[in-house]
Amino acid sequence: MKTLRKLFVAIILFSAFNTIQAQKFAHIDSEQLLLAMPETKAMEDELKKVQQTYADEYNGQMASLQAKLKKYDAEAPTQTDVKNQERQQEVQGLQQKIEKYGQTAQQEIQKKQFDLLKPIVEKAQQAVKDVATEKGIQYVLDSSAGKGLIVFEGEDLLGAVKAKLGLQ
Repeated sequence: MKTLRKLFVAIILFSAFNTIQAQKFAHIDSEQLLLAMPETKAMEDELKKVQQTYADEYNGQMASLQAKLKKYDAEAPTQTDVKNQERQQEVQGLQQKIEKYGQTAQQEIQKKQFDLLKPIVEKAQQAVKDVATEKGIQYVLDSSAGKGLIVFEGEDLLGAVKAKLGLQ
C-alpha cells in the first residue's frame, strides 16, 4: 500500500512539474518600450508647454508681488501704522494666493500627465498582450530597473512589441 501511495505522489509531482514547464514566460523592459513610442515624446512636449504656461503666470505674479513689496517698503516711513498693517495683510494675502496657485498648477500638471500617459500605457499593454498571445506566452514579466525581476532568461518581447507598434 505504501508503494502505491509513493507511486501516486510521484505521478502527481511529475504531472505538476510538466504543467509548470509547459507554461511559457517572457520579459520586456516596459520603460524602454514607452520611451521608444512617439506618443511619449508628444506627451512630453505637451507637458512642457503646459508647465511653461503655469511657470510664466507664476513668475508674473511673483514679479508683481516683488514690485508691490518694493513700493510699500519705500513708502512705509511716510505711512501710518494702520496703513502699513493693511499693506502687510495685503501682501500676506497675495503670498498665500500665489502659493495656492503654485499648488493648483502642480496638481493640474500631474493630472494632465496622467491623462496623457494613460492611453499610451494602454496601447503598449495591448501590444504586449497581442504579441504574447501570438507567441503562446502565458506570463510576461517586466524587466525594467527596479521592478523586482532579477533573472530574465526567457524570451525578450521588446523587439516583437516594437515591431507590432511600428517602432524601430
